[in-house]
Amino acid sequence: MILFPGFVAKFSKTLLLSFPICIFYSLKNQKRSLLLLLKFTQLMKKHILFPFLVFILTGPAAGQGKLFTMEEAVLGGYGTFSPARFRQLQWRSPDTFTWVENDTVYMSSVNGSGKTVAFTLEDLNGMLGKRMLEKASGMPRFEWEGPNTIAFRTSSAFCRADMTGKKILSVINIPGDAGTVEMAPGGQVVAWTRGNQLYIDHAGGKRVKISADSIDGVVYGQSVHRNEFGISGGIFFSPSGKCLAFYRKDERNVTKYPIVNFMTRVATPEPVRYPMAGMESEVVKVGVYHAETDEVLYLDTGEPAVQYLTNLAWTPDEKYILVAHLNREQNHMQMKLYDASDGSFVKTLFEESDERYVEPQHPALFLPGSSTRFVWQSRRDGYNHLYLYDLQKGFIRQITRGEWEVTRLLGFDRKGGNVYFEATEAGPLERQVYTVSLAGGRLKRLTAEPGTHQALLNDDGTWFLDNWSNIDTPLVTALTGTGKRKGRILKKSENPLEEYALGDIEVGSITAGDGVTPLYYRLIKPVPFDPEKEYPVVVYVYGGPHAQLVTNGWLAQSGLWPHYMAQRGYAVFTLDNRGSANRGMDFESIIHRRLGEIEVEDQMRGIEWLKTHSWVDTARIGVHGWSYGGFMTLSLMLQHPEIFKVGVAGGPVTDWKFYEVMYGERYMDTPDENPEGYARSDLKSRAGDLRGRLLVIHGALDDVVVWQHSLTFLRACIQAGTQPDYFVYPTHPHNVRGSDRVHLMNKVSAYFDDFLK
Repeated sequence: MILFPGFVAKFSKTLLLSFPICIFYSLKNQKRSLLLLLKFTQLMKKHILFPFLVFILTGPAAGQGKLFTMEEAVLGGYGTFSPARFRQLQWRSPDTFTWVENDTVYMSSVNGSGKTVAFTLEDLNGMLGKRMLEKASGMPRFEWEGPNTIAFRTSSAFCRADMTGKKILSVINIPGDAGTVEMAPGGQVVAWTRGNQLYIDHAGGKRVKISADSIDGVVYGQSVHRNEFGISGGIFFSPSGKCLAFYRKDERNVTKYPIVNFMTRVATPEPVRYPMAGMESEVVKVGVYHAETDEVLYLDTGEPAVQYLTNLAWTPDEKYILVAHLNREQNHMQMKLYDASDGSFVKTLFEESDERYVEPQHPALFLPGSSTRFVWQSRRDGYNHLYLYDLQKGFIRQITRGEWEVTRLLGFDRKGGNVYFEATEAGPLERQVYTVSLAGGRLKRLTAEPGTHQALLNDDGTWFLDNWSNIDTPLVTALTGTGKRKGRILKKSENPLEEYALGDIEVGSITAGDGVTPLYYRLIKPVPFDPEKEYPVVVYVYGGPHAQLVTNGWLAQSGLWPHYMAQRGYAVFTLDNRGSANRGMDFESIIHRRLGEIEVEDQMRGIEWLKTHSWVDTARIGVHGWSYGGFMTLSLMLQHPEIFKVGVAGGPVTDWKFYEVMYGERYMDTPDENPEGYARSDLKSRAGDLRGRLLVIHGALDDVVVWQHSLTFLRACIQAGTQPDYFVYPTHPHNVRGSDRVHLMNKVSAYFDDFLK
């Protein structure tokens, strides 16, 4: 690590403001470098004199090699150029784990390094054949329900099998037109949806229709609230599988939005219910089905009718259901307890409020062997931390604290005395694994190597399988003990890009416009790079909540398209501005009621930093982003037309009053409550400020950022006399996926080649 602190001694404060201080971060001694970096950053928080506090983490060295095709750059990261990893790596028991190689499932023990065959596809198909069931063409995805039993799905059925006795235990056929399908713990019941209806199929062949009506606009068993608040589905089995909680969504009051399928002989309307900010929203209830009696009841969630019901959790004894109630204003949350036997409200366990917003995203997680004590995740102290509660005693204690975030809760040890989790405690770019006692005590870090770690904890909390990478390490899979027992490396992936020319990667930090907050960037230099030449720069931006684009993961989480562009002579720059994820509540929520202001300010700090490099051609700066990144692309192009020569905005929000209630009102309140904020962020009003070349791209079937956003922006440009370019993907929703994504990125790249290169 090389520090340049001499500025402090030699220059006045005024002169210091014109110089960057750089910390070169050495991969050869990452541990020591990180420690010095953290200490230096803490010091600078107290004595900020510099607009650019920069550390540089250098990635794989640029070199001569092959060039990517667009197909490789877009699709290769999911296949050919993805670091080698274990398939279906999982725990079979606390001491044994398994994985799939070709058509064979192998297993290994924590006590030894060898591997043995657990079972093969031939074994599985033999069992299916004995029951006259369809055979699998490849090893299906499966889960161990116990040391000897797996649950898996074929194309037409859910099955459970005894792998020791080599026999199928149960089969539940799945209708061909089923939508969502969920198997209950124990495998005796399957819940599935058809259209808006919800059904239960029992292993013995019995079928029960849960939904009591077939009304257009009333939906059962599916996700609600536009998948916000951590919601990803609408089916919640109890721990034993004997009961099922489910969502019932009544969206009859929500406007039918006209999505049109243009691929039919006569274009066909395929409307969706889309609740725009400030307009009517859906009414949600939580139902409960009891399999033993076929009774269906509803929780008495009360008024108001429009509220957000999220983070459903069963108590382990199945007596109660916890539901987080969030008001439509999203500034007050109540955790309520309901009796699962009759749906009655029992009591409010606790409440949380914030003048900006509260965003519960994780259900309560109960301790092993307890039906009363649970861990709750909250940002009530400014960062996402863990809190211990009891159904009878209420709040017990805060488990973790500090200016860092718990990013993933992994589980507990067998007795529920210690909790395990991933967190940013080592720095915002890091994901390390930790444990701490629920009784209180010192935090213990369990992973040593700098980078991003993803752990799979065994059932008794004694071992975890750790997949980790950093900027120059593709992927390492390790077996790691949580106590004193030593683990081992299971697989160290070779660099799949060894033969390819990669741009040199720098990851560093500059100071935000507030003069205090560090912002992390990733810079990929052109290949080959000559500091005596000048190069165009493409800013790749997202900039909104729930996303962090820069981490100390493989290639600094860049993907391959930026390197494709680097091979074509561009530098590619990405900055996580204030408003983005994993930096705490204040960092994220500063954008509240004024989207597109702070984010743009911070991105322009990045531009100022780029301009300090002699090799950056400041007359050739472009910008590209999608969704919120599309909004940011337009905002930067229109607010700073003197800087940005070319922009490509995909699926952009152009007017937040056209966006959905849940997300939009969280960050902007309603149009009536915040007319000034909505007016300032309305990009149509800036259409006349367009000076550079702008390409806007949209999917005609977009039901997230509806087509209306870009169409009304085009109309505003026509009225203002400005000339953006435009392209539509007729068959795609919000994201362009599959092989058509190659077409998309060819178009994006060609636009920069035509007007920026």
